[in-house]
Amino acid sequence: MSRNKNILFNVDWNLIFIYLLLIFIGWLNIYATSYSSEHHKILDFSVAYGKQIGFIITGFAIIIFLLFVESRFYMQFGSIFYLIAILSLIGLFVFGKTVNGARSWYAISNFTLQPSEFAKIGVALGVAKLLGDKQFKFNNFQNQLKAFTLIFIPLALIALQPDMGSALVFFTFFFVFYREGLPKYYIIVGLSFITLAVTVIKFGLIPIQITLFGIFLIFLYFVFKKNRYFFRKYWMQYILIYFAVAFFSFFISFVYNNVLPQHQKDRIDLTLGIIKDNKGKGYNILQSQVAIGNGGLTGRGFLKGQQTKGKFVPEQHTDFIFSAIGEEWGFLGSTFVILLYLALILRIIHLAENAKSKFTRVYGYSIAAIFFFHFAINIGMVIGLFPTIGIPLPFLSYGGSSFWAFTILLFIFIRLYANNKYEL
Repeated sequence: MSRNKNILFNVDWNLIFIYLLLIFIGWLNIYATSYSSEHHKILDFSVAYGKQIGFIITGFAIIIFLLFVESRFYMQFGSIFYLIAILSLIGLFVFGKTVNGARSWYAISNFTLQPSEFAKIGVALGVAKLLGDKQFKFNNFQNQLKAFTLIFIPLALIALQPDMGSALVFFTFFFVFYREGLPKYYIIVGLSFITLAVTVIKFGLIPIQITLFGIFLIFLYFVFKKNRYFFRKYWMQYILIYFAVAFFSFFISFVYNNVLPQHQKDRIDLTLGIIKDNKGKGYNILQSQVAIGNGGLTGRGFLKGQQTKGKFVPEQHTDFIFSAIGEEWGFLGSTFVILLYLALILRIIHLAENAKSKFTRVYGYSIAAIFFFHFAINIGMVIGLFPTIGIPLPFLSYGGSSFWAFTILLFIFIRLYANNKYEL
């Protein structure tokens, strides 16, 4: 019996069950957020829940195709998929359609497609192709540069649209790099600069510069006092590090105040508590928090959410779908959904660790990182912990591009792992 004939016996049914459960929950809540007395029939394709059924059916067709494609195809052509992803992003600057200020969509008649969602697939396969080479080692600086370039090209192209939410997703690949041997100081330095950037935005440039200078002087004093030889040998490095940190803080302040679009600044300011505007800029977050708070422990019940039924939360069927879950399903229902996501991500990591192929392991960690970023940031955004950056909740949010892209990401991995028993 051929490998393809055995495919249904080798796939991980746990992942498939979690996937089916998530899309069912997603559709129920899309229905709750978009039905009305005029539109309540399940197969009404003029409203969001009807269109989502079409996306799901198409997604099932895509799954069948993906599962019966030989796994070696993904391994051999990972670089080609990456190149196609990059070209699709470049093409937006010529053929793209602008929606909500971002040139992020291809439009054919009434059908639109967002290539940044599919770019994650190409980049994940490209990263797996590069790191999957048995000769690839992260202790080589040239290899580090290749890996960094691989993710910064799509990141920059998406940021220029501008779509900062989708661009930030690509930073999650650094955790994949760390798993494959990237020195930990890259992660430490990266998190340190993120912390510094947030601090500069929150408290302002001048107070931070004074604080940094004071800390620098105190540090030099204790180093000189404890070991003068060590100080004399490395004093230049200390000064260079200080000026690098100082320059970065100036750079963040300049970009934030002069380059970043006003609506993105407003979202960050609201999250950090710099401004309060519950009736204007902060309306979405406030209504989302009210909806979740209304849910209590067990929720108000399906189709009984006051905020959801009254359409108080803008874009609730897309980026803010979790607020509908919170209101109608309550704390228990919300917790169940969170646990489902954790089960999905941990299962992917478990299978990736047990994969015989390095390509499969790297790809598995890549999609686990992508899913975790979307899940954590989206829910954090809906409850007001993070700025509103406009990224969907995998398999739950309305939308064809995101649903198909997440489905392809997951089922390529399921197909790769199904071939695990045949790997050498």
